[in-house]
Amino acid sequence: MLNDSVVLRKLASEYYEIANSEKNKENIKLHKAVNDLKQIRPVVLIDELPWHEMNIDNELTLQCSDEYLRTIEWYLRTNIFKYKYFPADMIVPPYIPVKKVIHSTGIGISVEEEIIAIDKDNPIVSHKYNDVLQTESDLEKLGNPVITYDEDETLRRFNLVGEIIGDILPVKLSGIEYFFVGIWDIVSMLRGVTNLLIDLADRPEFMHKIAQKLTDIHISYLEQYEKLNLFDNDPYSLHCTPIHTSDLPSKNFDGVRLTRKDVWGRGVAQIFASVSKEMHEEFDIQYMKKTVGQCGLVYYGCCEPLDKKIDIVEKIPNLRKISVTPWADVNIAAEAINTKYVLSAKPNPSAVAVYNLDEDNLKKEIGTILDACKRNNCSCDIVLKDISTCCRKPQNIFKWEQIVMEMVKSY
Repeated sequence: MLNDSVVLRKLASEYYEIANSEKNKENIKLHKAVNDLKQIRPVVLIDELPWHEMNIDNELTLQCSDEYLRTIEWYLRTNIFKYKYFPADMIVPPYIPVKKVIHSTGIGISVEEEIIAIDKDNPIVSHKYNDVLQTESDLEKLGNPVITYDEDETLRRFNLVGEIIGDILPVKLSGIEYFFVGIWDIVSMLRGVTNLLIDLADRPEFMHKIAQKLTDIHISYLEQYEKLNLFDNDPYSLHCTPIHTSDLPSKNFDGVRLTRKDVWGRGVAQIFASVSKEMHEEFDIQYMKKTVGQCGLVYYGCCEPLDKKIDIVEKIPNLRKISVTPWADVNIAAEAINTKYVLSAKPNPSAVAVYNLDEDNLKKEIGTILDACKRNNCSCDIVLKDISTCCRKPQNIFKWEQIVMEMVKSY
């Protein structure tokens, strides 16, 4: 434990300098301006990284022995590493977050899958899902989870970290940053993609029953999060994108207990990339209205192209941000989004998954995004994510950051 303390105190001192820097404070203002639809300039962030390919000079090698302290060490090392090599517009809280320990009994059915991995160090693997939700009797197995907050273990961790580094910077309990709903992501893992898509056409009534059941389950999650006061009152990330806004918490927040109106909701239907607009609305948007639509603000979309579906997405109440993927036409999306919502652009991560970065192609891709946003007065964040590999050349990511930051600073 003595060595653990030495390791963490050194890292905490480095982190303190980042968290209290003028750059960190200015970046928070940039994030908030984008989400408030009062953009100063587009914000650039980089996340979901192939860390197993990026350990330069053992800067990411963990040294702590305590299992929990290793998670704190990883948090510190990765943020210090990002700030050193590819900061973009990253922000970090001026404290060390200790996550509340939360348990769930589950929803009654578990994923059954086969996995194929070609790189033992890469968490990105291929999945083949077995169909465990084929019949009405299978559907009856689904049920509301019971959520519990392990306060004793949470306080143990909080005190442990506080005793080691609390004199260097504050330690703060953190909770659930936003309310996430991805009904069809769940169904794709419980049934497999092919079965899901076929049954949308062949067994629509059954699929609606699944959607309604999972909607009820998510509403149960939401109610329990509120009851147990598990939402975070100072979140720092909305799934890799800026989360800060002047509009949350709501004006009715009592300063103690956060409700759904005080937090972001995030909805996705990634597997619906290949379904029609009408089917997308019927099987997902109407259920999003009942779940994330109850939140103070909503961010919708992930990898599914929504450029030709903006008109149905904006039927979700309190919508504020829409994801625009590499497979969407950003010109069409920007025209539809205009000044009404944040355009959250996702450049293609394959740009860094090569031996030599194609700088001209990258500038063309980012230039297209920036031109579309400027032409339509869109508030915009640009997020490089889902980076499964950088071809073991982290310099690709470093260079990507340098090029894109130069472009947005001259926006």
